[in-house]
Amino acid sequence: MIYRKKREQPDRKIHPLIGLLLFLISIVLLLTTGVFGFIYGMVHSLIKRGFRGLGEYFLQIAISIDQLGNVLMQHLLNVLWIRRGGYAFGNRDETISSALGRNKRSNTLTGFGRTVDLVLDLIDPNHSLNSIDYYIEPSGQIIEAVSWVYVEDGKILSSRSEGKSRYYIPGGKRLPGEPEVQALRREIEEEMGVFLIPDSIVLLGIFEAPADAQPPGTLVRLSCYTGRYEGTLKPASEIREIVWLTYSDRDLVAPADQLVFDFLHQKGMLN
Repeated sequence: MIYRKKREQPDRKIHPLIGLLLFLISIVLLLTTGVFGFIYGMVHSLIKRGFRGLGEYFLQIAISIDQLGNVLMQHLLNVLWIRRGGYAFGNRDETISSALGRNKRSNTLTGFGRTVDLVLDLIDPNHSLNSIDYYIEPSGQIIEAVSWVYVEDGKILSSRSEGKSRYYIPGGKRLPGEPEVQALRREIEEEMGVFLIPDSIVLLGIFEAPADAQPPGTLVRLSCYTGRYEGTLKPASEIREIVWLTYSDRDLVAPADQLVFDFLHQKGMLN
């Protein structure tokens, strides 16, 4: 996975002619200076870090080319490789392999797409699934949310909102530019009426699945944290019910939360 410190950068609206001009300039620069830059980069990497440095330099280039291909061929790949309702190719920050892996996991690949994935697996086992990048820029197809995973006596704290039939692990969406931990503390205070202790908050993991009650092809990327709290748990805001669930209640929660249930159960934390 590719780590980036700034995870959300909204697109600027640009006039189409400016976009065309910038495209032409980038092509000219690539053709006139790209070869010299590439040769210098190889020599520099080899001198500074030997063959390891050279290999890392080639890997960086390969990932960038893959990201370019995801944008360049997005419309063709969306027709040939995925079924209707699948996760679309085209995120400029994501590789082709990452998008392929998301569709493989959601079982939305066409026969052609499955064949391509099979060939990649022969070269590098589980290539597309291992290439899923949870640090890509969020897009219209990926909803970023945070959740508080609190387990006690083998049961996990869950809640149900007004008008909903499913239960959810407490949390919610981040505001634009809002740090995850800050968003988590805000959501839990609003919904559960308690305050998370900052020094106790630890990232449990990132889970991704089809978003509940959203258009087909929309995913939710759930950053889950553990942590202690101060105060008394009570329903607040739109929350109408607080419950403690076990693994046998897995089907009562949203798809992304089901992955968290599976993870906790495998770790022996959830009965």
